[in-house]
This record gives sequence, structure tokens and C-alpha cells, in this order.
Amino acid sequence: MNFVEELKWRGMLHDIMPETEALLAKQSITGYIGFDPTADSLGVGNLVQVMTLLHFQQCGHKPIALVGGATGMVGDPSGKSTERNLLNEETLRLNQAGQQRQLEKFLNFNCGDTSAEIVNNYDWFKDFNFLEFIRDVGKHISVNYMLAKDSVKSRLESGMSFTEFSYQLVQGYDFYYLWKNRGVMLQMGGSDQWGNIVTGTELIRRKDGGEAFALTTQLIKKADGSKFGKSESGNIWLDPKRTSPYKFYQFWLNASDEDVKNYIRIFTLFKKENIETLEAEHLQAPHLRVLQKALAKDITIRVHSEEDYILAIEASTILFGNSTADALNSLNEETFLDVFEGVPQSTISKKEMEAGINIVELLSDKTNIFPSRGEARKMITGGGVSINKQKIEDAETLVNTDNLINNKYILAQRGKKNYYLIIVE
Repeated sequence: MNFVEELKWRGMLHDIMPETEALLAKQSITGYIGFDPTADSLGVGNLVQVMTLLHFQQCGHKPIALVGGATGMVGDPSGKSTERNLLNEETLRLNQAGQQRQLEKFLNFNCGDTSAEIVNNYDWFKDFNFLEFIRDVGKHISVNYMLAKDSVKSRLESGMSFTEFSYQLVQGYDFYYLWKNRGVMLQMGGSDQWGNIVTGTELIRRKDGGEAFALTTQLIKKADGSKFGKSESGNIWLDPKRTSPYKFYQFWLNASDEDVKNYIRIFTLFKKENIETLEAEHLQAPHLRVLQKALAKDITIRVHSEEDYILAIEASTILFGNSTADALNSLNEETFLDVFEGVPQSTISKKEMEAGINIVELLSDKTNIFPSRGEARKMITGGGVSINKQKIEDAETLVNTDNLINNKYILAQRGKKNYYLIIVE
């Protein structure tokens, strides 16, 4: 496969340095992308770059993921309006380990000459003292050149520290070091990284008379202009401890029809013909959300597992399908709480629940789900009340600890769509 053509039809390519495409078509090369180690997990915003490396490898080239232990101590000003908090070495190492585990799910680290590798720029910066750096690196790049970068110009009025100002030199040296010591010919990244990347190619040219190349991908934004990779509750992470597989699945499932056409090209490995077939199906019946379901399934399985995908499907049907108490009990506590996030909650003591509480009393006096016993009784008699997805038909029913989900919760339902969570502790 042709790497640049692959990026083009998927709508991923933004900028490319002259002669880069010819080089990639002519021979197998080594290229890298840097990842910011400010968290112990990558977010879905990083997935564009992960997929870029994956396509790069599948097109017969060798990918290197650089986890920026050193640059993480400095802070990249690109796209930032304020100075960033700096991290210590121990935190950066932990973050690197977390990100490496995730990258290993996507890239092949054992396939001969094109095996992926992970490097940490702290390894070559830790013994590089300041005087050596300004002598061996700083003298090759003028202040005028650095001031002309958009990432610097946008911050001149509000101010930026020398630390962040020097970031492009540090990233530029990364490229030089990898070019010199690992034969890396290409650096890739998001379009906001273009200035930092070409500083590297310039340093290679000025310092050693060498030649290197650059390529950037589109920054992904939602059709409504909001930031990709965020939900109402914050970032969407690849680590299941930070974002549950259920919430991860829901993020993709809830993509708008306009956005999903871009996402399915960027975040899956589906061939062009497959995507066009799915698009035609989606056009025939948009309400079935064929594109969203195909995207959400593929990416949830690749980031998490098929088992997590099945669990996310089961959890999704609880709110809208005819699920059972067994289905509720099959969910772990985190997923259960994710599904019912935001529903009204009441708390009662476990001691009371052990003795058993009449359903009418539970739903009125104990929790105020109904304003009166009479109204609760009337709704039960009319078949409009369920406990743990089971319809209650007798107003004399006792609810006790045998009814608890995860030994702690009771899910009450009033009518078809009104849910209430009773926490027993």
C-alpha cells in the first residue's frame, strides 16, 4: 500500500514536505511520532497519531513512538494559551509505561525489519548539560527563526517562559538524534506540530548538511466546532480505569452522522469499499446508526476486547431494551453506575433492608420516588413500577437484601423512562 495515498483517501493528510511522497514510494524508511507523557493513558485524541503509525507500518515502513520523558519536563506551547505544569521523572516514567501498554495493542513489535519500537528522549537528554546544548544545538537555529513559529507568535502578547520558548529546539534535537543514530528519515505529527517538526529538519540540514522529511495529519474537530475527544464528563481515555469500556463505546456510538463519516475512515482499518457499502446502508436507514455501530464495535474491540464490547452492548440495552435482573447483575459496579449516571438517587440503611421493606413504603416514605403511598399503590396496581427491571404486581411485596444489585443497589423504574437508584449502605 502507498502510505500517503492511504492517508489522503482517509482524509488524514494535512501538510507534507516536498519529495517526502517520492521517498516513501521508493524505499522502506523509519519514521516517528512523539507522544506527550502528561498522563498515564493516551486519550482518543492521540488515536489519530497511533493510527498514522499503524498505517505507516502496514505500508512497509518502520514506526517509532517517542514518549517524551524530556519534553514532558519542558512543556509544548503548541495550541496552548497558558504555561503547562511540569512533571517529575518518576511520574513521567509511570506515564510512559502506561502509554506503552496501549501502543502495544496497535503496533506490531515483532515483525522483523518493520517492528515498531518505543524510545524515550529522556535517555539522550539526561546527560546533556546546558552549555553543551546551547553550543551544539542553539547556535544553529536563529531567534528570528524561532519567533516566526505560530506556536511562539500566538503567545508573545500573553507571555511565555524561556522553557517553553526553547521547546522547539528540544524537539528539533530529538529528530536530529534519531536521524543521526537510528536512521530516522521522517517525523510525523498533528498539524499543530509542523513548526516543531521542520525545526528538526532544519537542524539536520544546518548541523550536518543532512536531509530529512516531514508530514502532518489533520487535527480532528467535531462538526459543531467543539473539541474532539471530550465528553460532558471530560476526556475520553483508552485506559478502562479512566474511561469504562461502556462509556468508551457510547462516545463513538453517539457520534453525529456528519462526524462518523470522518471517524470511520480515520479510526478503523476498514477498506474504502467496505466503508462505502456501510455509508450506503446508513443512508437508506439513518435511524439504525449503521456507521456508528460499526465504528463503535471495531474501535472498542481493538482498544479493549470483544468481551468488553459485548458487555457495553448489554449495558446499552438496559436503558432501552427488555433487559432482566440477571443482565443488571452481570454488570460490574463501575459499568452499572456509568449506565445510570445522573439518575435521581436515594439512600437507605442496609439494616432496614435486611428486615424487608414494603414496596409502597420504600417508594414513598423512604425515597420520595412517589409523593404519597396512595400514588405509589395506584401505579403498582396499574403495572407501572419495576424493581431491577422486574414488574411489581403486588402492592404488598417486600423488598430486602436479596434484591440488591452488586450487594448495594436497587434500581426502581416508574413508567417506561423514569429511573431511580436506591443506594443501600
